[in-house]
Amino acid sequence: MTTFGVNDLDSRATFAVLSPNTGVGKNEERVLYVWVGRSADRSKCQLKLGSGKGSDDLEELDWNHVGFDVLIQMGLPKGINIKIVKEDEEPAEFLAMLKMEKQLVVLTLGSQIIVYQSGEGMPNMLFLYGMDFIEVLKKKHAAGTYRKMVIYVEACESGSIFEGIMPKDMNIYVTTASNAQENSLGTYCPEMEPPPPPEYITCLGDLYSVAWMEDSQGHNLKRETIKQQYEMVKERTANANDFVNGGSHVMEYGSRSIRAEKLYLYQKVLILPLLTSHPTITNYTWLWKL
Repeated sequence: MTTFGVNDLDSRATFAVLSPNTGVGKNEERVLYVWVGRSADRSKCQLKLGSGKGSDDLEELDWNHVGFDVLIQMGLPKGINIKIVKEDEEPAEFLAMLKMEKQLVVLTLGSQIIVYQSGEGMPNMLFLYGMDFIEVLKKKHAAGTYRKMVIYVEACESGSIFEGIMPKDMNIYVTTASNAQENSLGTYCPEMEPPPPPEYITCLGDLYSVAWMEDSQGHNLKRETIKQQYEMVKERTANANDFVNGGSHVMEYGSRSIRAEKLYLYQKVLILPLLTSHPTITNYTWLWKL
């Protein structure tokens, strides 16, 4: 949670503010406010507008359309009411929301991205070719569709996708469950400790994936860095003592300077699908700087 108030509203920016739910399961009662600063600079907007008409002209821009774009890109119901709020013309209920510091969550659109891929790295499966994937990342970088990106890949031989070909200058940091020549391993398997429920005769998760997810669940993501999580996951995955030959080698590629950043800058996006369903999360006010 982040403290944010009226004094933090930037005249050169625009913000989208989703009001808290006032009734159980009644998303139609929520309101998306689009706050427009008097000197808003649309050229710095990180939201991809569905309409290019007048996107740089504040007088011609359809702000209701901008609000609709926010609903679409955030996966929110299209029926949520949209209200346009201009600087110095804020209604009382809008100002009241910004004073609810303990119920305000501040997010940023289109800046940091996390990608999690889990699959099989076996010869008889469909291939994800490293050069093809890297080419896609290069195009995304050239188009400026992200600021920074973190990629977690769970698969046998997953290091082979990036080893020797992943650029270090695209603001993309990658970790993989294994190097280019070894299997990744399961966990919560039969005869392990702890085992799965007795009715299961299979592993319930992949060790690398379970390691980073359980680490995220157990730590304050505003304090833990990507590097700290990487080191923990690397150690836990390598020391899989339930296996005769140990675990696998967690690898890292790309822009390692990103490792110093806090996890919440990326993993906070994992809660976005709950904005319309989770009874606790829908009681918060959500704010995006556009």
